[in-house]
Amino acid sequence: MKVLVIGSGAREHTLVWKLSKSPNVDEIFCAPGNAGISDLAKCVDIKVDDINGLCDFAKKSGIDLTVVGPEGPLVAGIVDLFVENNLCIFGPNKKAARLEGSKIFSKDFMKKHGIPTARYEAFSDEKEAIKELDNFDMPIVIKADGLAAGKGVVICNNRDEAIVTIKEMVNDKKFGDAGSNIVIEEFLEGTEISLLCFVNGKDIIPMESARDYKKAFDNDEGPNTGGMGCFSPNNILTDALHDEINEKVLKRFMAGLKKDNIDYKGILFIGFMVGENGAKVLEFNVRFGDPETEVVLRRLESDLVDVLLKTINGTLKQSDLIWSDKKSVCVIIASGGYPKGYEKNKEIQNLQSNIDDVLVFHAGTKKEDDKILTNGGRVLAVTALADTLKEARDKVYKKAKEITFENMHYRKDIAKL
Repeated sequence: MKVLVIGSGAREHTLVWKLSKSPNVDEIFCAPGNAGISDLAKCVDIKVDDINGLCDFAKKSGIDLTVVGPEGPLVAGIVDLFVENNLCIFGPNKKAARLEGSKIFSKDFMKKHGIPTARYEAFSDEKEAIKELDNFDMPIVIKADGLAAGKGVVICNNRDEAIVTIKEMVNDKKFGDAGSNIVIEEFLEGTEISLLCFVNGKDIIPMESARDYKKAFDNDEGPNTGGMGCFSPNNILTDALHDEINEKVLKRFMAGLKKDNIDYKGILFIGFMVGENGAKVLEFNVRFGDPETEVVLRRLESDLVDVLLKTINGTLKQSDLIWSDKKSVCVIIASGGYPKGYEKNKEIQNLQSNIDDVLVFHAGTKKEDDKILTNGGRVLAVTALADTLKEARDKVYKKAKEITFENMHYRKDIAKL
């Protein structure tokens, strides 16, 4: 069969790599792809937001299955468009994708259906938002309502920071229209858990757990990023906590979909904060997380094509997911200055991995004159698999030290428990 993967990051490189292992796959295309993906798939020069162009390509090329990586096309309705054209596609439809496309919609859904989450208020008016600050303890979290490439969440330590953030989002349009409406939310303390789930329209089937590191620098310092590293499994997710999450989140989520008449087939990513009062939902995402995908799919032993097709036709069961007992660690290598201003077109050296069970997934890269150059903020995702977390961590950092490009940086404390 012919498969099309939409996207250009390390998540998509991981998906392409995993799909290429399936005996059912004859040919893989990726739009637009990157330098690493081009070794496994035919890269197609179509932007992820050109959903009509992607649909035309899928029809003309006889694509049997399309897998959507990023959230933008899902929120724009690519699944609805493909289904109207009788094309097989993996991902939730436009109505379901609002759970990520709008923070306000998502928080209202949680509140309506009794899913534990942080207390919040939503605003479109700067003055009203600033006035509401008196009703929250510091620090607080301010979120842009719409999509902001993982950067629309700001933790403010005091009132002055909060006022500046509100003005930047609402008035200065720091995140464009995404910040026209904002959410002010209580700050939750604890340990983060990332849980990816398959949703087949009737059931929600959790994958193995992970932990993401959002902050740019060691010791969780600096601004939020799209993710600077990850490991799986997350030892915080005990059997008791898993049962709590199943009862208070997963079951209530599925009941909420049914009550609100939302047909959901695809991935649900749930970000949790686990504190003294149990697990609370930080966010819902409607696609594979990044860098969670890099560590979770490294541990999946099932045929991913089979899993995706069963999710689409509504038959996927928990027993269809077979997992390795090994541990996985991923460290993101980023351009200097990321997540703020950074330069591109830096030549990358020593990419090839000679270390067992270490793979280097490309995020922001491109090929020019047989050279691999940086082409984004997050550049590479070095990922290792090993019997213990320490072994996986040691392997990742051994490889990370070998890779070089001008002004590169990465966190040194990923999976350091």
